[in-house]
Amino acid sequence: MRKIFLATPLIIIAAALLARPFGLMAETRSVQPAVQAAVFKVPFEFRAAGKKIPAGEYWFGFNQAGKLILRQTATGKELELPVLEKITPPEKPAAEPRLVFDEVGDFAPSYTEYFTVYVLAELWLSGQDGYLIHVTKSQHKEKTVTGTAVKE
Repeated sequence: MRKIFLATPLIIIAAALLARPFGLMAETRSVQPAVQAAVFKVPFEFRAAGKKIPAGEYWFGFNQAGKLILRQTATGKELELPVLEKITPPEKPAAEPRLVFDEVGDFAPSYTEYFTVYVLAELWLSGQDGYLIHVTKSQHKEKTVTGTAVKE
């Protein structure tokens, strides 16, 4: 006669219950849409990642390493953007992607003329979390540029 331990079926049931949430997470990840990118026509010179960027058309998205980049569509030149933090969208996120620039004044280099400088502050891909790229601590205005979503 074989002895059946009551603990054995309980261990099997417990293992199955513990494994289920991990299976659900894997299923959820595979169902999520592909990472989106967006194209923007920026009508003014701006600053991003410490560099002056000329006006033009730019592609924003992620490279193979998962880093946020901007690519000038005319030249293919890329610049990696530092992400300070991910931003949760408001209750009803905007459908179109958008760039948010901080509009600040600058007297340099002559100290006699006032220049308007646009600094890339946020990137929002359509219906997704945003990315905080720069924080301007002084008083400033915001300027928004909308773009077109691109499926990669």
